[in-house]
Amino acid sequence: MKKFRKPLIILSIAIAAMLPLAFTGDNNYFEISKNLDIFATLYREVNTYYVDEVDPSKFMRTGIDAMLESLDPYTNYISEADIESYRFQTTGKYGGIGAIIRKSGDYIVVAEPYKGFPADKAGLRAGDQIMEVDGNSTKGKNVEDVSKILKGAPGTDVKVLVLRAGEKNPVTKTLTREEVKVSSVPYYGMLNNDIGYIRLTQFTENCGADVQSALKDLESKNQLKGLVFDLRGNPGGLLNEAVNVANTFVDKMQEIVSTKGKVKEWDKVYYALNSATDNKIPLAILTSSGSASASEIVAGVIQDYDRGVIVGQKTYGKGLVQTTRQLSYGTQLKVTTAHYYTPSGRCIQAIDYAHRNEDGSVGKIPDSLKHSFKTRAGRLVYDGGGVDPDFQLDADKLNPITISLLQKNLIFDYATEYRMKHESIPPAKDFHVSDAEYNDFVTWLKGKDYDYTTKSEDAMNDLKETAQKETYWDAIKDDFDKLQNEMNHDKEKDLVKFKDEISELLSQEIASRYYYQDGRIEASLNDDQEVKKAIEVLGNTDLYTKTLQASK
Repeated sequence: MKKFRKPLIILSIAIAAMLPLAFTGDNNYFEISKNLDIFATLYREVNTYYVDEVDPSKFMRTGIDAMLESLDPYTNYISEADIESYRFQTTGKYGGIGAIIRKSGDYIVVAEPYKGFPADKAGLRAGDQIMEVDGNSTKGKNVEDVSKILKGAPGTDVKVLVLRAGEKNPVTKTLTREEVKVSSVPYYGMLNNDIGYIRLTQFTENCGADVQSALKDLESKNQLKGLVFDLRGNPGGLLNEAVNVANTFVDKMQEIVSTKGKVKEWDKVYYALNSATDNKIPLAILTSSGSASASEIVAGVIQDYDRGVIVGQKTYGKGLVQTTRQLSYGTQLKVTTAHYYTPSGRCIQAIDYAHRNEDGSVGKIPDSLKHSFKTRAGRLVYDGGGVDPDFQLDADKLNPITISLLQKNLIFDYATEYRMKHESIPPAKDFHVSDAEYNDFVTWLKGKDYDYTTKSEDAMNDLKETAQKETYWDAIKDDFDKLQNEMNHDKEKDLVKFKDEISELLSQEIASRYYYQDGRIEASLNDDQEVKKAIEVLGNTDLYTKTLQASK
């Protein structure tokens, strides 16, 4: 019996700690205590009699994760080992060298150094291969393993052995870790003489102040006639920062969001606490199916108050609030505690969050399952599945050849070689690979593996398999072979056909090698369909004004 006594003591303490909660507003005390007892005895029996040794931590973690998975995707257990990663998600801060790393072959390479942080100061570049960290080989290690040993307390040193592409001998560099703060506003600037642009990537600590500072700087240096605020792909973050960001454009004492949950004492209405940085400037919010949670609060507020237009795709549809609860032994529980509601009273939570389109989007919600609400001006808006744009655009979808080039790191690797051969390039907003440079890329690809199948080819293979099973194959074989030969992709033809798409991604990757993350963003804006549409709407006063008025 000694074998399982310690885990059972810990489990009993945990059960005892939970039981008092059953008396507070829960009439199912007997069911709770019964099932906890069943859980404890099951754990005991498995631990005692299972044929192999059971790892208590792994066994319990599997049970915890499975229980929470039955609730919603956002209620998660955070182990002590995961705390640092969770802290980074909420604060944008961590102790380390300041670089994104990725797997390439057997080793780890630098994907992007953050400007001004230790990796950048030491001269590390994207594409540099990290062969050792503190004398330990990284061969065969995954990104998470190497990331953990690169991170550490600010002020401590870490030695990395680095091999640069094109060089024979690796060099050892000693980096002093710092507290790395990844900016939530990686780029802001002017799209033309009249329209400004701000991108917000996450709702981390103080991001509201960052957005306000960016807007003030743009207005102090330019005669702004409109602003494009980019929330595409922003997964959300801190609720209070959503309020602060909305307060940039919505004036003091205006309701931003309200929350309602099981614990009524936690229900709350959040108001803008300060005067808006600018509550008049024409505003276009860019959204995508990856714009979630706090992003949807801001987009919903702007729409409900007719403060600006929404351009892009329907947002993700996450109308739930999570609260972090401290558990024993340094662990935490991120638990969904409430729904949130925009000022018009709508909850944009997707009705069925378990089933989504391949790109993460909600898809079409039947009208019978949606409820209508009205904006301040009387425009109809709906709940049940994200924020609908005022100007709906189809999301860009990469072609199979482009996806393959990205997945095989060929665009990344070409940019690494390009950086070795070119000391400088024009400013990011003006840079684009030339026809000659693109042809050089095509030549460089010869002999490299980037095979792929198109959706048409997949459909043909499915047809062939079905026809063979249903004994129709002999009758259609000749016609099938002829059609397949005509449809089979030709990589060289695809490189010509999809030149613009591939060239754009090449330009962005190369620009990032000289101008970091803000260069990548700036290089992407010239050919951005949502940005172009936003500029068009903001530049047309009649269209902008009419869009924000109720239909008569």
